[in-house]
Amino acid sequence: MATIADNPLVLIDGSSYLFRAYYAPPHLTNSKGEATGAVYGVVNMLRSLLNQVNPEQIAVIFDAKGKNFRHDLFSDYKANRPPMPDDLRTQIEPLHAIIKAMGLPLIVEPGVEADDVIGTLAKQASKSGRNVLISTGDKDMAQLVDDQIMLVNTMTNTLLDAEKVKEKYGVTPAQIIDYLALMGDNVDNIPGVPKCGPKTAVKWLDAYGSLDALLAHQDEIKGKIGENLRAFADQLPLSYQLATIRTNVPLSLSCDDLTIRPADQDKLVELFGQMEFNRWLSQLLEAKERDNADKGAAAIMPTESAQANSANEGSPDVAMKAGDYELILTTEQLDHWCDKLKNAELVAVDTETTSLNYMQADLVGLSFAVKEGEAAYLPIGHDYPDAPQQLEREQVLSKLKPLLENAELKKVGQNLKYDKSVLARAGINLKGIAYDTMLESYVLNSTSGRHDMDSLALKYLKHQCIKFEDVAGKGAKQLTFNQVDLDQAYPYAAEDADVTLQLHQAIWPQLSEAPRLVELFTEVELPLVSILSDMERCGVKIDANQLNAHSQRLAERIDQLESKAHELAGESFNLGSPKQLQQILFEKMQLPVVKKTPKGAPSTAEEVLQELALDYPLPATILEYRGLSKLKSTYTDKLPKLIDPVTNRLHTSYHQAVTATGRLSSSDPNLQNIPIRNEEGRKIRQAFVAEVGFKLVAIDYSQIELRIMAHLSSDEGLINAFAQGKDIHRATAAEVFGETLEQVTNEQRRSAKAINFGLIYGMSAFGLSRQLGIARKDAQHYMDTYFERYPGVHRYMEQTRAQAGEDGFVETIFGRRLYLSEIKSRNGARRAAAERAAINAPMQGSAADIIKKAMIAVAEYIRNEHLEERVRMLMQVHDELIFEVAEDDVAEQMPKLKAIMEQAVSLNIPLIAEAGVGDNWDEAH
Repeated sequence: MATIADNPLVLIDGSSYLFRAYYAPPHLTNSKGEATGAVYGVVNMLRSLLNQVNPEQIAVIFDAKGKNFRHDLFSDYKANRPPMPDDLRTQIEPLHAIIKAMGLPLIVEPGVEADDVIGTLAKQASKSGRNVLISTGDKDMAQLVDDQIMLVNTMTNTLLDAEKVKEKYGVTPAQIIDYLALMGDNVDNIPGVPKCGPKTAVKWLDAYGSLDALLAHQDEIKGKIGENLRAFADQLPLSYQLATIRTNVPLSLSCDDLTIRPADQDKLVELFGQMEFNRWLSQLLEAKERDNADKGAAAIMPTESAQANSANEGSPDVAMKAGDYELILTTEQLDHWCDKLKNAELVAVDTETTSLNYMQADLVGLSFAVKEGEAAYLPIGHDYPDAPQQLEREQVLSKLKPLLENAELKKVGQNLKYDKSVLARAGINLKGIAYDTMLESYVLNSTSGRHDMDSLALKYLKHQCIKFEDVAGKGAKQLTFNQVDLDQAYPYAAEDADVTLQLHQAIWPQLSEAPRLVELFTEVELPLVSILSDMERCGVKIDANQLNAHSQRLAERIDQLESKAHELAGESFNLGSPKQLQQILFEKMQLPVVKKTPKGAPSTAEEVLQELALDYPLPATILEYRGLSKLKSTYTDKLPKLIDPVTNRLHTSYHQAVTATGRLSSSDPNLQNIPIRNEEGRKIRQAFVAEVGFKLVAIDYSQIELRIMAHLSSDEGLINAFAQGKDIHRATAAEVFGETLEQVTNEQRRSAKAINFGLIYGMSAFGLSRQLGIARKDAQHYMDTYFERYPGVHRYMEQTRAQAGEDGFVETIFGRRLYLSEIKSRNGARRAAAERAAINAPMQGSAADIIKKAMIAVAEYIRNEHLEERVRMLMQVHDELIFEVAEDDVAEQMPKLKAIMEQAVSLNIPLIAEAGVGDNWDEAH
């Protein structure tokens, strides 16, 4: 196994880093809208490599502008390359400045490519007996590998010595130039032999040893490929020259000049401030105060990720343990791994498939890990031409089924809901789900960044996973995994399982430090994995004909609104163009400018149009047009296309690790955003129908967030109102306006409702005054009176703000933590927004926890009573669960389901659910 020598000279292909960072997420910008993602990515990769290798000498080399000697050899060299994107070009200068400030030697040699500078320095060092590590993703560099020179790909964490070059490419480092010349390069526009790919090039070089020898025997090559070789033989010497990295270019410095210098901390503070790398900036300032940045990698940068949240401070800096991975192709290997799985304390499981759509994904292979660095990939469906013989699918699944269905054999995965659904399609009911790293990260801190495996590996393991695009390609030509060569597929797939296991080992100790979070994970989030998988695969029936008819009606109404808007504007214009709308509203019609965009133009955002619509007909027309257009494109046009051809039902995807508050979200379609307060939205819900012989039952928690406020605040007035079953808005109106319940008017009740919900969302007196259309002093009076009548609410809100400011987070009833990054901000507006969120988040988060607990209780009831064929949990939308219940069972089951939901948790006020039944969702709601 290749290992990095102690204290090598490190040569970094900065240009390779730059482009890979630019096209990889996250695509960051600062508050000025300037792109910063490529800078962030390159610096992050540099830090990772420095932490891994800790060298004394290093250089970061970039291509210089303009042409070089290869253009003299071949005028069309790199002619196919598109110009550098503007938002990448603007990042080069600040990146160079940061690298210099980090104390790293930076080389940009005019008229010479970075490859040639690297080649020259590498061979200088090698000849003197010095070990060299070249960090790049460019295969051309493999020609430089020798006993002293090794490559590292930081994106895949793979090392290439001479043996690994031969293993990866099929040729020795000495043959790489011949290999490249034969294949050519479309990106660099290096001509090669048409139709000569890697396998052909390797076959020829295996047979003849070199390009010169091949050309000497070119008449022996048969078929069309032989004709191509002979037709293009004259240009192969040119291709060889173009592919050759020069190792003797004159340089103004030598290897002795590449020692790392102390970082310029003041300059880094300035640059990080400009780029708004706030986390790095904060850590740098802390390090500066400690005066602990004198030498080496520690002086260059703190080691935490730029997106890490303060909640994870003090967590160990875990490095990814690399491993040798196995490709299982024989029965003996399979039996050996089955024994490993049986005896493992914990097994990481991952599936590879043909699609991200769990209803259509065919199983291509499975990967397993049992220890750090000990993982394997078991392919069963790679069917590209000349694919190696793989074990029979039925043989594999019959051996794995008892293990995967063994509830005592603990499994860990990353987003196991998907894997469970895929395995269900293969006839396997995955059991023993003990951990899910996506959910572990999410429960630990829902706001600390993304929870996908690649992001988590970077954050917790300081490891860049092999990208799917690296093995399958990109865009329209991207392969499905069954078409990916096994030589590339198995390290990618096995790494997924290995990384998952190591992520669990990194995250779980941190989660374990908070017992309430462990309880939330094990008793709420983890059981929900299987429940959501069942719900998704069950799906819901929709009436496509009804949606198509509604879509036609919407189209007619949208056309009418467009004509009306043109009439009101006095001219035709594109209603979907913010620029044209700005011109019509604010230049031609001279409407007041409510808000401006970051670039200073009048805003046409939704909230702006809503305010203008109170006084002007055109903004009101635009709003209606936008709303109906969105309904049409998102639902009435799209839903029929999403019907599964096998089940004839609609299958959404629920996401547990997206929202900050713990609420489920859904996509394809997004069920959470179907309107209910207007006729058009209700018509969409009417298309969600029951199967023949069934009814839809919808059960919705009543005023759950207000009830949670009563519970959290322990306010006697609110608790008594709910305990007595009063209309809470009418009861609040009676208190605020000094009336009896019977005397409260509908208008007063409406105002009280705005107060109740406004306070939950941290609304100010100014916000309430705008919503009710009253003077601010009157709104303040309402709020003051409310707090006098409900002092517990006021006390709770003040305590919550103070606690949030101290801890940096708030908690739900069940211990879910909701971090507030701006709660200590010096910016008053941001801090105020965080304080409003601190009031609301425990309500929303607790409501999310309650509906999840209800789902678990209902699923357990259905399972224990063996009602799976009679009662199906179909959808979860906000505070509502929708079921499909056999007609004969509705009378019995609806009250039982309602009772289970009401008893899902115990609060100090009654939890009330309202149930309805119908042939469609709208009727049942």
